[in-house]
Amino acid sequence: MSRIVKFGNHIKEIRIHLCQTGATSKGVRDFIEKYYVDIKTRNPTSPILIRECSGVQPRIWARYEKGKESSVSVTSLEADEILSKFESLINKS
Repeated sequence: MSRIVKFGNHIKEIRIHLCQTGATSKGVRDFIEKYYVDIKTRNPTSPILIRECSGVQPRIWARYEKGKESSVSVTSLEADEILSKFESLINKS
C-alpha cells in the first residue's frame, strides 16, 4: 500500500477497460486483484469504474477537471508496470 497515492482534487474519475478472458488483459486483471482495494481505501469518494468487454484492448482513462481526459494503453503489461502507468496518469494535471 505504500506506493498507492491519494488522488488530488483534479482527478474526477478513473476508468479501467479490459477483456475478461484475453491474454493481453491478464496484467490488468492482476492489477485490479492486487491494488484495487488499496487504491479505493485511499480514495473512497473517487469513482473508479471497471469496464469489461470481450476483445477490448486494455486501457486506463483518467478524467480531470473541466472534462479533460487522458489515457494509457496497458496491453500485455504486468501489474507493477500498470501501477507505474496508473500513477503517471493520476499525477498528470
